[in-house]
Amino acid sequence: MRSSRRSSKTAASLLTMGTELAMLGVEAQMVIGQRMTLFMFGGPKARKEARLMVTEKVKAAGEAALTIAMGGTPRKVVRGYRRKVQANRRRLGTG
Repeated sequence: MRSSRRSSKTAASLLTMGTELAMLGVEAQMVIGQRMTLFMFGGPKARKEARLMVTEKVKAAGEAALTIAMGGTPRKVVRGYRRKVQANRRRLGTG
């Protein structure tokens, strides 16, 4: 009985993680599309976005590494990435 509960909890956890990763992928693709549109038009706004994008990626990777080093879970890392991607999507959508 005990192992059955544990395996059920593990399965639910894996399903949740899989859903989070799938959503991250979809949301990231939306941001990529928004950025590509901006880059096609060029100009100072596109250059600023390109610099910001690189800076954000380096910072996010460092934060993810720190989270794991401090004992955080992969799920916590994915949630952090999703928050950043969602913020980018909102920001780029209003431009």
